[in-house]
Amino acid sequence: MTFSIGVVGAGQFGSQFAHLFKLHPGVSAVYAVDELPERAAAAQERWGLDGVKGSFEELLESDVDAVAIFTQRWTHGPLVERALRAGKHVYSAVPMAISEEEIARIIEAVRETKLVYAMGETSYYNPATVFAREQHAAGKFGRIFYTEGDYVHDMDLGFYEAYQYSGGERWKETASYPPMLYPTHAIGGVLGAVPGHAVSVSCIGVKDQRGDGVFDKEVSMFANDFSNATALFEMNDGGAMRTNEMRRVGYPSHIRESRFRFFGTDASFEQLATTTVWQDKSSVQDVSEQVETKPTMSADDPSLADVAPELRDAFISGLAPVHDQSRLPQEFLGAPNGHEGSHQFLVDDFVTAVNNRTLPPVNAWVAARFTLPGIVAHESALRGGERLPIRDFGDAPVE
Repeated sequence: MTFSIGVVGAGQFGSQFAHLFKLHPGVSAVYAVDELPERAAAAQERWGLDGVKGSFEELLESDVDAVAIFTQRWTHGPLVERALRAGKHVYSAVPMAISEEEIARIIEAVRETKLVYAMGETSYYNPATVFAREQHAAGKFGRIFYTEGDYVHDMDLGFYEAYQYSGGERWKETASYPPMLYPTHAIGGVLGAVPGHAVSVSCIGVKDQRGDGVFDKEVSMFANDFSNATALFEMNDGGAMRTNEMRRVGYPSHIRESRFRFFGTDASFEQLATTTVWQDKSSVQDVSEQVETKPTMSADDPSLADVAPELRDAFISGLAPVHDQSRLPQEFLGAPNGHEGSHQFLVDDFVTAVNNRTLPPVNAWVAARFTLPGIVAHESALRGGERLPIRDFGDAPVE
């Protein structure tokens, strides 16, 4: 079986994913849609796509089977729901949505339409998450009682250029996007290894002091002045999870922008920028090589001309030894594979789920557990760290 798909948002990441969808043998045709028609046309020409649709509405009215959404992060919720209600399977970039209500509406739409929804959380296939998932499945941690997931991405390392590319003249209004409303790279990497969910949170937001108009309440369309935030979550099994979302930090985030720590009663696992260790009660083992990816293409490749040099590592990382390359289609060999080797796996997950009518790993219910804790954490920060409960939508229904 095969199906057709329209990629909405043919910018830096959307066009790369359009290329992967075009390569996948389970996809029959790929179309591009963008508010800037020249970007859609450029993606069609560069990757040999099958056509361009004039608008999101035109795409939904067409006979295209699925939609992949790569628009501004605060727009995903309503667009996903509209696509599902129009009878399209949906792949969505992160985050799932920016409110509990939007998340609930997506889950209800998936439940009613029985269509495939997948959120493209890259940390699910981060090599550290894959490694920890395997160790946890083998029982090597013992009871995991404390975890950490950090998304450490300094604004100075490519984010200014990225927001200018996506936001136009008024980019500072959107560059102030609250850090905890983009939590899935940190939370998803933890919960992708240790299934569970957060039940409450207390969060502290750090107000920005740069004074350049970014993270300025008077400028921000989100009335946000937090550039960094730290949240402590209570988990459903009685354990704890800490998450850091940092946008002003002295850290080489172009090397490893998402990093993780897992502490169990029998063993633990920790990451720094260039070192990763597995520890038990008697020894420390350096496992850095097992989770290190190797680039699949040059950072100077012409297809990355619109991407800030500091961000290009996120587009070109290849596979790590812990990745199961054998499950990927041969057509992906040598193709771009960004965010520490995750892009190809995410595309393959979605294509497989649509063609087989199965639940993808990061389905709507899992996506809610990756996303909603950050939304509640931001509200906690606005309330001075007040501890707040987090709703859980439960597990995906078993058909």
